[in-house]
Amino acid sequence: MKSYKPITDSRRHMLGIDYRKALTSSEPEKSLTSGFRRGRGRNNRGRITTRHKGGGHKRLFREVDFLYDKYDIPFTVKTIEYDPNRSGFIGLVVYRDGEKRYVLLHNNARVGETYMVSEKAPVTPGNRLPLSHIAVGTFVYNIELKHRGGAKIARSGGNYAEVLAKDVGYVNLKMPSSEVRKVPANAWATIGEVSNNENRLVNIGKAGRSRWLGIRPTVRGTAMNPVDHPHGGGEGRQGRGRRRAISYYGKPTGKGQKSRRAKKYSNKFIINRRKVGKR
Repeated sequence: MKSYKPITDSRRHMLGIDYRKALTSSEPEKSLTSGFRRGRGRNNRGRITTRHKGGGHKRLFREVDFLYDKYDIPFTVKTIEYDPNRSGFIGLVVYRDGEKRYVLLHNNARVGETYMVSEKAPVTPGNRLPLSHIAVGTFVYNIELKHRGGAKIARSGGNYAEVLAKDVGYVNLKMPSSEVRKVPANAWATIGEVSNNENRLVNIGKAGRSRWLGIRPTVRGTAMNPVDHPHGGGEGRQGRGRRRAISYYGKPTGKGQKSRRAKKYSNKFIINRRKVGKR
């Protein structure tokens, strides 16, 4: 982690990641980048549909491969790079047939190392295999929810899921949220944990840095008027006046309340619900 000289009050507690020690390249591969329309929390009429989003620094999109559709062809890591659109580090890899792609790297990846996507690949960090070929107790990331559906689970910096057990046609995974879930055994996953596990230690330090990230301010419901929020109104500081905390839209929120739909399609795959509330 990198600390800063406290020239201001906000700077004193600010913490960042020392990218110079982790990255090997500052310029992305031009053929794998493009411009894109960032999510600004507005619809096609400019109305706010997601609060607390907007602004932020302009970003270049990196085309990261989450499908991994080149099987049994080794690839070598050429660079370790920063991606402004995710918290983990990405790497430019070159396959043996010459094709270049960006992939999400594991925590101990180094330039020059070679990995492979194969059912016969050894179970070592960076290799990608079907879950049925991975031993119980192994940490995995970039996990598919269905066969050849592309990586969907455990993609943030430092995240991983743990293989807990194998059942008929399914593998039980302990998710980063602590939920235990069944995933088809023929779904693929990458061995290891996502790079940049220090990301969770970052202290933003000041309000302006949140704005650079595209995060707009959050106002407490109790500080609003009754017309603006269910918790608003009252003379001076008042309690919310109801048993359960609810959001701006009247839905349960915070304090360990369940917000999942009772009839969601994936309920049958969940063995243990995630732990909610204060940790």
